[in-house]
Amino acid sequence: MSVKLHWFLPTYGDSRFIVGGGHGLPAGIASGDRDASIGYLSSIARAAEDFGFTAALTPAGAWCQDAWLTTAMVARETERLGFLVAFRPGLISPTLAAQMTSTFAKHAPGRILLNVVTGGEPVEQRSYGDYLDKAARYARTDDFLSIVRRLWDGETVTYRGEHITVEDATIPSRPSPVPPIYFGGSSPEAGPVAARHSDVYLTWGEPPAAVATKIDWIRSLAEQQGRTVRFGIRLHVIARDTSEQAWAEAGRLLSALDEDTVASVQSGLGRSESTGQAAMRALHESHRADGSWTDPRSLEVYPGLWSGVGLVRGGAGTALVGSHAEVADLIAEYTALGIDEFVLSGYPHLEELYWFGEGVVPELTRRGLFDNPRSSLSTTTGNPFVPAGR
Repeated sequence: MSVKLHWFLPTYGDSRFIVGGGHGLPAGIASGDRDASIGYLSSIARAAEDFGFTAALTPAGAWCQDAWLTTAMVARETERLGFLVAFRPGLISPTLAAQMTSTFAKHAPGRILLNVVTGGEPVEQRSYGDYLDKAARYARTDDFLSIVRRLWDGETVTYRGEHITVEDATIPSRPSPVPPIYFGGSSPEAGPVAARHSDVYLTWGEPPAAVATKIDWIRSLAEQQGRTVRFGIRLHVIARDTSEQAWAEAGRLLSALDEDTVASVQSGLGRSESTGQAAMRALHESHRADGSWTDPRSLEVYPGLWSGVGLVRGGAGTALVGSHAEVADLIAEYTALGIDEFVLSGYPHLEELYWFGEGVVPELTRRGLFDNPRSSLSTTTGNPFVPAGR
């Protein structure tokens, strides 16, 4: 089985250290040492497409730049890479979303994928003028996606729901191909909506047993709807030539943090309504309580799965850490559970992409887990100044 690999565009800035911010945290807290310019983001995107990645996830929220505008510009600087555009259904009309998607698909065919983010942060939602509670947000997302799907099918749509009403809605052209919908959510309200509408259900990087439980849950709900859903996972990665080097890098990332910073960020994340965010915080809760978090190995919640990123970053808070072979081993383990797609990132995003592309991608290719006939970059790790055979 060949998996799909996706990377990430840090539209809030990049750094050689963990960039805080994200879900549950206020706008402005996320910033890096590198500006998220179109030039820099394009360099990441070009490297990702050379390594055979399918797409790059672009986040949504008050803490980052707009995903639609950014990806439209980066698409002009690349040739094949797709863009997994995150967006909030409550902040845009379904007709406009369907129209924007078809426009993107017209000018960059096959290169638009949609990551639907219902929203679990009431403070942030209210800053955009959205005052619905969590259950109502998911009900609105259900209506929203029903309308969008029908518009993509070429229908003229009149729909009267509890939260969304449209009359005689149409779009100028149908997207071809129809973009896949990626959807995440761990709450009871999220499951049925994901089962009805998602093509790929995304989970944050929990230990394999927890991921298996989530897959079984969504798969069962989808079967009740007569549907089949694929599964993806969102993770960071620290891959090096040796395990010792990878864990030393994890330690270096932690060295820039202090108790006050971690406590402040966790206080903000604790106000999130997101069930998935609560699960991320629980992975390192005991180590925050006793102060042992400063030891990178204390945050290893499963062999090779590290929860250190989540100390200061909302959303996906775990990383695959190890040698190239060890990281490939854990990817293979998740694949055996039913994970088809991996959405990855690392600090800094450009350099970590090269570590992964030149180290882990060949491992996955040798194991038959990844097919990359398009790569124009060397994936050898030998010394280029020493002739072969020496």
